[in-house]
Amino acid sequence: MIQQVTRGIKISVHTSFEGTFYKNYKMHFAFAYIITIENQSKDSVQLHTRHWRIKDSLSRTEHVDGEGVIGKKPVLKPGESHTYQSGCLLASPFGNMSGFYNMVNFSNSKQFSVIIPAFKLSAPFALN
Repeated sequence: MIQQVTRGIKISVHTSFEGTFYKNYKMHFAFAYIITIENQSKDSVQLHTRHWRIKDSLSRTEHVDGEGVIGKKPVLKPGESHTYQSGCLLASPFGNMSGFYNMVNFSNSKQFSVIIPAFKLSAPFALN
């Protein structure tokens, strides 16, 4: 598990390999990730947007921006957490993801970014 704390917001990431399949005559490698966002600060916050950098071992990089996480913009009071699961497809058996969440602190209405630490995606059968 990968973890990082930014401005009192702890991000924990757990990944798993889900399998391979063909799409448009190309092999794809499916990965799932579970992220827990924990508010360790003294202020209530809300997640508004996300930015992902997804890179595979063939040096292809994709940037993905969006509102919330899986259709939600969770509000986290001090001590609360939000866990969600999502996934991605890679054209190779190895890669990594990183990014950030844009959040708002309710006590001062200021926006801030929370780093999503880089985490590896790897198919177990491809390891030496």
